[in-house]
Amino acid sequence: MTTEKETATYVLIHGGGSSSWDWHLVEPELRRRGHDVIAVDLPIEDPENGIAEYADTVVAACEGRSNPVVVGHSFGGLVAPVVCTRVAAEMLVLVAGMIPRPGESPGEWWSATGHNDLGISFSTKEDENEVFYNGVREDLVAASAEHDREHSGKSWNEPVPLRAWPDVPTRYLLCRDDRCFPPAFTRSHVAERLGIVPDEIDGGHMVALGRPVELAERLDRYWTER
Repeated sequence: MTTEKETATYVLIHGGGSSSWDWHLVEPELRRRGHDVIAVDLPIEDPENGIAEYADTVVAACEGRSNPVVVGHSFGGLVAPVVCTRVAAEMLVLVAGMIPRPGESPGEWWSATGHNDLGISFSTKEDENEVFYNGVREDLVAASAEHDREHSGKSWNEPVPLRAWPDVPTRYLLCRDDRCFPPAFTRSHVAERLGIVPDEIDGGHMVALGRPVELAERLDRYWTER
């Protein structure tokens, strides 16, 4: 007798200045594996919103869904653990994610972690493409520009509303070719703030666009091997 595979609801949180479009190639791959998927657009353009309001939006999207696995990419890593304090998440996964410390603002994160000392430049669009989009097809890089959004100042300056890390199984997926959060920096960051060894995947910072099938396979494997 065979039993139906238990499936998850993957709650996908995009990075800063971006949108749910970042996940559009991963979503069908997860659905093909039988899972439910929610890719949320954070309300980043409203200057009255910060991390708490972003988390409100994600929590509302989770209503009525079963077995949520909360996935935060890049800046979304600051939002994901806040969501996990408010929903009954089965797992928290950070993909090249920023890891918040209670009481720290996103703006403070860059100096507190030593990232500012790495000399990585985001000053021009060419710099951004070099840092974020290595390994992504040129047509997708071009299309991504249509989905860029302004990011409000409040979310950078207010402390992340997190008193302690949520009591949820947590995995971290490091991208081996990441030029934004280089592997050596990320291993140290994860060890310091989570006390775990990150898993690794080939690909650059925007791995959801560069290697969507491999990323979906890894996310599915986290669920089946939990």
